[in-house]
Amino acid sequence: MTNLYRHSKAVLRFRLWSVGDGVCRDLSAKRAATLALLMSALMLAGCNTNAIYGDDLYNPPVYWGSHVVKPGETLYGIAWRYGRDYRELGDANGMSPPWTIRAGQVLRLDQKGRIRQTAQASSPPPRQAPAASQPSASAKPPARTASAPPSRAATPPSQRTTGSQTVGNIRWQWPHSGTVIANFSESGKVNKGIDIAGKPGDAVKAAAGGNVVYAGSGLLGYGNLIIVNHNEQYLSAYAHNRKILVQEGEDVKAGQVIAELGSSGTDKPVLHFEIRRNGNPVDPARYLPRR
Repeated sequence: MTNLYRHSKAVLRFRLWSVGDGVCRDLSAKRAATLALLMSALMLAGCNTNAIYGDDLYNPPVYWGSHVVKPGETLYGIAWRYGRDYRELGDANGMSPPWTIRAGQVLRLDQKGRIRQTAQASSPPPRQAPAASQPSASAKPPARTASAPPSRAATPPSQRTTGSQTVGNIRWQWPHSGTVIANFSESGKVNKGIDIAGKPGDAVKAAAGGNVVYAGSGLLGYGNLIIVNHNEQYLSAYAHNRKILVQEGEDVKAGQVIAELGSSGTDKPVLHFEIRRNGNPVDPARYLPRR
């Protein structure tokens, strides 16, 4: 873990990020009083350092700083990185469907937007910033009405996956039949999903039907990651894959093999699985069927 964002017992540090050269400078608490009045303006001009994504003490959502769009990035991926709903982040930056972004565009993170419910049956996903190495992908995920998940115990015992469970008008099923080795946690050692053990090359399956809105390795800490959009409220993510078998913009069915389990971005073969509702991490155990 990088030392750029570690908390010190004796010293409070401020971070100032420069858009031009990406340099992060630490200022001790002794100078904090002098710079306190300038922090808001400086944060608006800065970019978030990659160090924060590798720090166990750091947990989105982020409502400060800004993000400079890189070639190939989508609003889905950016919103996921900062723990935000893509509609809310887009609205905060004066955007509207189809949420088109471009390389070099600066997205402000210090503003909160609104999640506007569309009257259409479906809405197109955010378009990615143009990249020379790959074409721009687009798709239209279906819009459905969400409902609150039922309350039940956390992780069921490990055994072969059977059946599915409908929550939020979505039929959810297990993405892998391995043992759950880390549960969802919002406190202590934060885990925004569940970790499922497996062997390298095991099939990783889509937990529900939807559209692939992200497939790549650009989000630090996730390795080779796939994000599937199921409707306006729900997204699911599959991290640390050895090989990605789908492309952005591709429609997938529940149970379809979308990746090979691996250890990219971590130290052992594991599937890290997340479900997010309106941009917020939720406990997958409340959505997946008992097994």
